[in-house]
Amino acid sequence: MITVVLLGAGNVATHLYKAFKASNAVTIVQWYNRNYTAISSYANEVDITDDLSKLKEADLYILAISDDSISKVSKDLPFESRLVAHTSGSVSIHDLDKKNQRAVFYPVQTFSKEAELDFSETPICIEVTEKQNLQFMKNLVQALGCTPYRITTEQRQTLHLSAVFVNNFTNQLYRIAHEISDAKSINFDILKPLILETAKKVQNMSPYMAQTGPAKRNDKKTIRRHLKQLENEEHKAIYELLTASIKKTHGQR
Repeated sequence: MITVVLLGAGNVATHLYKAFKASNAVTIVQWYNRNYTAISSYANEVDITDDLSKLKEADLYILAISDDSISKVSKDLPFESRLVAHTSGSVSIHDLDKKNQRAVFYPVQTFSKEAELDFSETPICIEVTEKQNLQFMKNLVQALGCTPYRITTEQRQTLHLSAVFVNNFTNQLYRIAHEISDAKSINFDILKPLILETAKKVQNMSPYMAQTGPAKRNDKKTIRRHLKQLENEEHKAIYELLTASIKKTHGQR
């Protein structure tokens, strides 16, 4: 049985708690957060604390906290030579204080407390500074039913950058589309099958091959009409930028 102390109470920490709780191979011996109230509703399920000096012994301490807090919290941990991992996509493994053994446990997924998630479908990237901890980290990932990927800090940071494009930027485009359709009293639900089909296509073909639309086929008349329809200058600038990018990718002028 793998024992874990979880630190943090944000979106990632909450989903990790649920995933570990559901695993027969992992036990959460304690959950820490500096704001006790944020995790108080779980007091009947797990030992909780807001005091770092009272952290219990475990096989692994997971810092599912903000990027800016990782370095300080790892320095404040009241022990040495134990295994400590952070969950960030962009923070170096060396930002963890070297008084402890260091690792990264990075789930490549978008997390919202309100949204249900099948954690077993989440790829998890791992990194260690001590080779003897590699198999342990793999075992932890597999205990959740997930696939482990061993990558370097540089690769992870590049992956995180790519994730911003496919998730955060794409979601912002959804928001803009919602605003545009809402302005004309069009139900955004009409677009949801298109969103799902677009995501489904890139499971089996490259994004390059999956591209369609007026920019790819260089439909200048439709592009001019779209730009005329757009009343928000920011939306217009985004449309022009993405259109130019697609046209360049597909050899259009």
